[in-house]
Amino acid sequence: MAERDPEKTEKATPKRTNKAREQGSVPKSAQLSKTVVLIAGYIALRMTFGTINAEMSELWRWSFGPGIATDITPERVMAIMFMMSKHLAAMLLPLLLFVAAVAYVTLRLQVGSLWQPKIFKPDWSKVLKFNFGAVIGAFKLDPRKLFGLGRQLGQATIIGFAPYLVLKKEFPNFPALFYYDAPGLATYFLGMAQTMMLYSFVPMVLIAAADTWWSFHDYNENLKMSKFEVKDEHKQAEGDPQVKIKQRQNMMKFMQLRMIKQVPKADVIITNPTHFAVALRYHVIEAAAPVVLAKGADHMAERIKEIAREHNIPIRENKPLARALYKDVEVGEMIPEELYQAVATLLAQLPKFKRQQG
Repeated sequence: MAERDPEKTEKATPKRTNKAREQGSVPKSAQLSKTVVLIAGYIALRMTFGTINAEMSELWRWSFGPGIATDITPERVMAIMFMMSKHLAAMLLPLLLFVAAVAYVTLRLQVGSLWQPKIFKPDWSKVLKFNFGAVIGAFKLDPRKLFGLGRQLGQATIIGFAPYLVLKKEFPNFPALFYYDAPGLATYFLGMAQTMMLYSFVPMVLIAAADTWWSFHDYNENLKMSKFEVKDEHKQAEGDPQVKIKQRQNMMKFMQLRMIKQVPKADVIITNPTHFAVALRYHVIEAAAPVVLAKGADHMAERIKEIAREHNIPIRENKPLARALYKDVEVGEMIPEELYQAVATLLAQLPKFKRQQG
């Protein structure tokens, strides 16, 4: 098992966690499931104790009752086998179904809704490839290995010690079992099984709690990321700032190029005169008021004026009007009503509109 990278100190991001989950990696404690199943088995055994006892007595009667030794026929054997199956199913099926349901719920509570078919796909490269590093690493001390070893030893000790205590306590009563009938033996051994399970509960719960904490802690530690990885992921999620700047610059160039192509259609260029330039067009059929075809500041303003000169478009200086048009009116919009008078006065002075008035 590889050592953790000391640079990975940052908590895993949701994207990293979701990716691990998609690959079938989720925090779960096998010991917790075992302990819950053990407790569920004890509860189920207590709940079905009477039924199991009655079914075992009936099974004993059918298997070893009067007539079995003197009347052995194929039909009798088939009947006994059928009854054995019936009584075994009646005894074990409710118990197994209850324990299975509890195990399923416990697993779902730990891992949630997880179904990734690709995790069942065999990776033959891992099977066929001999990893010398893994063999060498197996002999290295690792906190996870030590914890796992201690957990297994503790579990084995508890599982072995609980029956030992019960058997030691009940050993003096064993000779008397030869005088018990079938129902009595069933009651005795079922009770002893319950006692063994009960003795195991407290230590098993403690081990399960420690294992659950360690499983989640170890899972989160393994998913930790370096600061560079977190930064790189955020960059990918939000988009590379450099790429965004480049895209914005390209968009601005495209808009400016399209705007410049509209300048030759203008009727007049209103300037600041050095900082702003706004190209206006007014045609009664096209719009109810003059429309801003292009506008620019500094270098772009000079470019607009240059194109205007090339196409003999009038350039008029009006600092307040140029500033107001540049700040308040977007390209393609009509001028607002509060600027009608100022623009109308300026347009009326142009030769084109003088001829229209004449």
